[in-house]
Amino acid sequence: MLRTTMQITRCLHTAILVSDLAQAERFYGEVLGLPKVDRNLRFPGAWYEVDGYQIHLMTADDYAIELTNPEKLGRNPHIAFAVADLDAAKAQLIEQGYSVSLSASGRAALFTRDPDGNVIELSQA
Repeated sequence: MLRTTMQITRCLHTAILVSDLAQAERFYGEVLGLPKVDRNLRFPGAWYEVDGYQIHLMTADDYAIELTNPEKLGRNPHIAFAVADLDAAKAQLIEQGYSVSLSASGRAALFTRDPDGNVIELSQA
């Protein structure tokens, strides 16, 4: 029997690969409204933080995501955020030119993609 001695106490961050940092910063900082935090690293990137949890954007030349299930975005690797008003978030994304698809489960949630195609879930808080 395997004995577990590790005790994870909380999640710290998610790293997301992007090909165009300026375009990604506009999406995560302006469209999603995530607050940017300082980072002291020598490679290109940007960090954002929500309620103590960080999103690390890291550049990768010629990055292209391949979706496992393009018809149901929630069945692909994704990051989920809670929003106060899902309808307002949906309207803002559409106004900014981003496509959205409602959760197939019937939950109050939608899926969109960042400029590199990374899947983002927004759920009603």
